[in-house]
Amino acid sequence: MTKKDIEERKFRPASQEAADARKAIDTPQTSSSAYRLAFQDTEFLLREDLRPVRFQLELLKPQLLMDEARIESTFVFYGSARIPEPDQVQARIDAATTPEQKRIAENLGKKAHYYDEARKLASIAAQYPVNAAGCRHFVVCSGGGPSIMEAANRGAADVGQTTIGMNIVLPHEQAPNRFVTPELSFQFHYFALRKMHFLLRARALAVFPGGFGTFDEMFELLTLIQTGKMKPIPILLFGKEFWNRVVDFEALADEGVIAPADLNLITWVESADEAWQAVQAFYEDSEPLGC
Repeated sequence: MTKKDIEERKFRPASQEAADARKAIDTPQTSSSAYRLAFQDTEFLLREDLRPVRFQLELLKPQLLMDEARIESTFVFYGSARIPEPDQVQARIDAATTPEQKRIAENLGKKAHYYDEARKLASIAAQYPVNAAGCRHFVVCSGGGPSIMEAANRGAADVGQTTIGMNIVLPHEQAPNRFVTPELSFQFHYFALRKMHFLLRARALAVFPGGFGTFDEMFELLTLIQTGKMKPIPILLFGKEFWNRVVDFEALADEGVIAPADLNLITWVESADEAWQAVQAFYEDSEPLGC
């Protein structure tokens, strides 16, 4: 008797069963959806009362694939999908057909340098060394879309490192940017589970000027840390002038709806180098990152 005899698999794998199930003889019975294996029956899986199962699948799939890729922690990037690359600014301004469109194009153009800063910060984070056990830390993760998200994935790709994209199904056509590592390009149906995966491995987070989606993601993280549901991590806000114009953080404290100390959850930065220095300072006295 050998160890192999004891440990080898006894049941046939599901993939083999699924392949054999597709070979069924064509009869009225086998043609019915009732006869399909449950996990091969899309109509069944999409039933309203199967939502808890879909939640579990959407939680498990990225979790397992990132575990297999030895991704222990991530550096998450939030920001607008509308800020252009610096070399696209003038073309967008020239394409404007109304004064309002031109004003908006110019406002977005003023933020174009953040594309470069996101790209640079991502390239710095992506070069964090793999530890002796083969685990990766500060792997760059974005929403997988254009603009700031693309810049983050691009920065990691610039230095030959893998990078994560977490897209969401939307009514209008959209696709992952070309810099996301294909094996780490995920698509979500549920916003809640996408946001959970953004934060499960996050050890630092950079927030660039953005709209409703950026607000939603940033304030959820601030709430989780403020309420003690999540341990603090560096929250790096780029663009103090923008943020203080659209959100009066000081007024929230003055009105008493947050504590003055809650403002310390935010670290204001303007450059990639400044942001990375803040991350290093945050973890300066920490134990070496392991698996």
